[in-house]
Amino acid sequence: MAEQKFDLVVIGSGPAGEAAAMSAAKKGMRAAVIEKRPAVGGNCTHKGTIPSKALRHSVKQLMRYNTQAVFRALGEPRRLTFPQVMETVHKVINYQVEMHTSFYARNRVELIIGEARFRDAHTVEVLLQDGATEVLKAEKFIVATGSRPYRPADVNFNHPRVYDSDTILDMQHTPHSIMIYGAGVIGCEYASIFAALGIKVDLINTRDSLLEFLDDEISDALSYHLRDMGVTVRHREEYAKVVPTDNGVIMEMQSGKRIHADALLWCNGRSGNTGSLGLENVGLEANHRGQLKVDEHYCTEVDSIYAVGDVIGWPSLASASYDQGRAVAAAIAGRGHRVIEDAPTGIYTLPEISSVGQTESELTAARVPYEVGRALFKHTARAQISGERVGMLKILFHIETHEILGIHCFGAEAAEIVHIGQAIMKQPAPNNVIDFFVNTTFNYPTMAEAYRSAALDGLNRVMRL
Repeated sequence: MAEQKFDLVVIGSGPAGEAAAMSAAKKGMRAAVIEKRPAVGGNCTHKGTIPSKALRHSVKQLMRYNTQAVFRALGEPRRLTFPQVMETVHKVINYQVEMHTSFYARNRVELIIGEARFRDAHTVEVLLQDGATEVLKAEKFIVATGSRPYRPADVNFNHPRVYDSDTILDMQHTPHSIMIYGAGVIGCEYASIFAALGIKVDLINTRDSLLEFLDDEISDALSYHLRDMGVTVRHREEYAKVVPTDNGVIMEMQSGKRIHADALLWCNGRSGNTGSLGLENVGLEANHRGQLKVDEHYCTEVDSIYAVGDVIGWPSLASASYDQGRAVAAAIAGRGHRVIEDAPTGIYTLPEISSVGQTESELTAARVPYEVGRALFKHTARAQISGERVGMLKILFHIETHEILGIHCFGAEAAEIVHIGQAIMKQPAPNNVIDFFVNTTFNYPTMAEAYRSAALDGLNRVMRL
C-alpha cells in the first residue's frame, strides 16, 4: 500500500477544489487532488453548469433560426431532437476536460483518480480504479466534493421516463411533453430549454412564485415569458405520488390534481456528496442534506479539515466556489481570508437573468429611501439590431446619496451586462453612485448603454420629488 505526504490534499476537482489546489501550489504548498470521476471538472463540467449552458446555447441558436425572417430564405423552420442538440454539448465537455487537466500538470499538482475516505484527521485512503489502495497524509484537507440531485425514496428513478438534473443529459428520446417538479434555478432553466425545443412543459412550483429570492419585477417577467413560451406554471403544488407507466409518468398532487406527461424531470433540491467520505472517522457529521458546517475561514469543526463549494450549501454557484477555493487556500497559507458574499446571480433561462445587491422588497423592509431607474432593451439600438428586444435593466439607488444598492437585469446577455453595474457598485464611496453612468460615454450601439438610459430615468424621477 503506497503512502505519500502532502501539505494539502483536496477531495474533488470541481471549481472549488481546482481553485484551492492551484492557489495552494502557487503559494508553495505541495498539493494533491483526488477525483472520483475518470476525468476532472466535477459536476460543474460533466453534469451541471457547462452541459446545461451549452445545451441552452444550442437551443437558443435554433430559436434564432426559427424565428428570424432573414433565415426563412434558407428554408422552413427546423426541429432537432434532444440527442442531436446534445452532440454539441459533448464537444464542449471534452474541451473543458482537456483544458482543466492541463492545469494540474502545469502547476505540478498531483492528480489521483479514485475514491477518498478519511482514516483520521490527517490521513485518507484512496481506492484507485484498478482496485489498489493508496494512503495520503497531509497537514490540511479540503472537502470540495460538490453535490448531486436530491432523490426522495418514494420516486422510482430507475424508470426510463423518470430523470433528475444529472440523468436528463443522457435522455435518448425527445418527449412530446415533460413535467418538471421543482421551479428553482435548475427547474426554470430546463423549462425554458425544453419549451424552446417545442416540448410541452408543466413546471410545478411548491412555492408562491418563481425564484422568490429575485426582485419581484424580475420574477414576474420570468413567469410571463415562460408562459409566453407555452410553459404551464403551477404554483403552490406538492406531489403525493409519482406513478410511472409504460408510456409516461403520472403525478398525483396533494391538491387532488393528476398530471400526465411523457417524462418527469425531478429538480427539487440537492444533497452534498459526503456519504462515502468516512466522516465518522474524524468526528464530523453532515446535516440532513449531506452538507458540512464551516466557519468564516471555511474550516469545519476539525481543525485540519476545510470545506468549500456546493458541499457547504449556499450560494452553490460555480463562480462563488472558485472564489471560496482561492480564499481557503489563502487562509491555510496564513495570508488572510475572504468571506464570499453578495456574489452576482446568473440564471440561464431563456431569456437569462442576473442580479447583484438588494431587491426592492429588501430595501422596503429595511426602510431605505431608494429610487428605481429602468431601461427597456427594446429601446436600445443594439437590441433592435440583434433582435433581442425582450428584457430590461433596473438600477436601485439611494435617493439622497445616489449610492447604487442593486442591479437587476432580465434579457439577452444579462449575466454579462450585470458586471458593469457590479464594478461601479463595489467602488468605495463616493464613486459607487448612479451618476457615473450619466457622466460616462458608452460605445454606440451597445447593450451597455442601457446603464445610461436607466440612470437618466432614475435621476429624472428623483428630480421630480
